[in-house]
Amino acid sequence: MRLILASASPRRLDLLAQIGITPHAVDPADIDETPGKAEQPAPYAVRMAAEKGAIVAARHPGCAVLSGDTVVACGRRILPKAEDEATARQCLALLSGRRHRVLSAVTLIDGAGVARHRLSTSIVTFKPLHEDEIAAYLASGEWHGKAGGYAIQGRAAGLIRAMQGSPSGVIGLPLYETRALLRAAGVPCD
Repeated sequence: MRLILASASPRRLDLLAQIGITPHAVDPADIDETPGKAEQPAPYAVRMAAEKGAIVAARHPGCAVLSGDTVVACGRRILPKAEDEATARQCLALLSGRRHRVLSAVTLIDGAGVARHRLSTSIVTFKPLHEDEIAAYLASGEWHGKAGGYAIQGRAAGLIRAMQGSPSGVIGLPLYETRALLRAAGVPCD
């Protein structure tokens, strides 16, 4: 069965390679990612992964389609993907010295069109950040396009005091859940 990755994220490709998976094609979905009014972070993450998968599955009938979405949530607030330095600075200031959740949803639609979903929730705690630490991180550029304005697999790892959950989920694709979905759909892993 052909596997299509519904994501343009190079991190997701790298993570899949860790479990021996190389998709046959990469076909990102272009959808409106605006949260619904009063939409909570977990249902939002699951909805985004499912919608991305459905759009791409319609373009690749008979193929398995893997999609995902990662949301950084501080309380009920869904933090944006930082596309500018001001947004990244606001996110980092909000997360400074606090715990937050990283919700990583995965959807796998098999060749028969059956969709399966999983959600990984991790807890990440930043140390209290000084302005010079925020400025140095912003200067690195790693924050660009990242949910919550940081990438745990880079320099931000030195700012994380504690983490509970899935490291790969925080990066963008929870491998335990992904592998389980792939195996359930008959996609060989490892």
